[in-house]
Amino acid sequence: MNLSPTGSPPRVLHLTQPVDGGVARVVADLVRAQSAAGLDVTAACPDSALTARLRALGADVRRWEATRSPGPSLAREARHVARLIDEVRPDLVHAHSAKAGLAGRLAVRGRIPTVFQPHAWSFEAVGGTTAALALRWERWGARWAARVVCVSEAERATGVRAGIDARFTVVPNGIDLEHFHPAGPGPARAGLAPLAGLDPAAPLVVCVGRLCRQKGQDVLLRAWDAVVREVPGARLALVGDGPDDDRLRELAPPSVLFAGAVADARPWYRAADLVVLPSRWEGMALAPLEAMACGRPVVVTDVDGARESLPSSFTDRCLVPPENPAVLAGALTGLLLDPPLRASLGGLARRHVLATHDVRNTAEQVSDVYRDLLGPWPAAEGAALSGAAGRARVRDAEHGRPLDPGCDAGANQAAQRVQPTEHRESKHS
Repeated sequence: MNLSPTGSPPRVLHLTQPVDGGVARVVADLVRAQSAAGLDVTAACPDSALTARLRALGADVRRWEATRSPGPSLAREARHVARLIDEVRPDLVHAHSAKAGLAGRLAVRGRIPTVFQPHAWSFEAVGGTTAALALRWERWGARWAARVVCVSEAERATGVRAGIDARFTVVPNGIDLEHFHPAGPGPARAGLAPLAGLDPAAPLVVCVGRLCRQKGQDVLLRAWDAVVREVPGARLALVGDGPDDDRLRELAPPSVLFAGAVADARPWYRAADLVVLPSRWEGMALAPLEAMACGRPVVVTDVDGARESLPSSFTDRCLVPPENPAVLAGALTGLLLDPPLRASLGGLARRHVLATHDVRNTAEQVSDVYRDLLGPWPAAEGAALSGAAGRARVRDAEHGRPLDPGCDAGANQAAQRVQPTEHRESKHS
């Protein structure tokens, strides 16, 4: 499908469920960038905090009532998407995560170019018969996606191994580097102390993520006793809410703080000595990228996207196998007991994210996908400058030029070894 002879920017419909966590942040970042670039952006999702945020960013937001998981309401949800298509008349539909990808592709069935972005594969989240059905659908539904956008090469490889015959493009997740930037832990802890009772001198580990099986906080709690034995006085903050809240509270010792959901996680990243995300599966998690952008070292499990999101020098100390509390405890303890190493890793982490995970580059690569499917359109002047600025940041990092005065010289030198992740496309059968 090509655009009209006028060459006007395309009308894009973003369809999303879930409406929280990393998926919501990705959708909001794309809506911001695409609206600024002059695209006609509509978003459809259930009523939530995300709807107000998207409207503030300039999107036309339509209500789409949909549950988070497939169920008896699926037929009704797909019919609602079909009505939205008739109303909005988009040039392209971009469906985010499994549920929107399911309902959206059933409604559109390839009649309009459809981009599906799984944000981690649905069949990894479940087991038994449900996993088999989810995989069967993904294999079938791939025919109705003009492009499947994966956020990491590992996520793409998982899909290929599972027999999903699709035209894939890898576009790594990016974050807003002007929003997430380093600041001293002292002011952050002082600001949180009245709410959380934090001891400014206590070693603090922070885990930001939905309280659910995917994020692995139960594994972290099983590791925590061993950490506290070696680092007396250490505190762990779980930032987020979710279905496992009650169960995790039952498992947690007094040294664990439940901070609940927060609108802005930056104070927690900045207050942390160390950030951890012990996920069981991911595509490429945003929380470690955000933490690294704030100059904090991270410990993550070796799931899809993790290796690609870390500097290569991090893998020995900061990458651990999933569902292994003993190894996780050892990694956390080793870093908590070595402040100079944490400071060095934090500086390198910031430079790595600057070079490889700027959200402006991510948005430009998604626009490249749209252009492949729709043909070119005139770019707004501001958008062109933004894209050029993003590429300039990568070039500066490639040549080792300082991008952030808050980073030390060692981190600046390390940036010379960091290469930007390229836009990659492949077709597998």
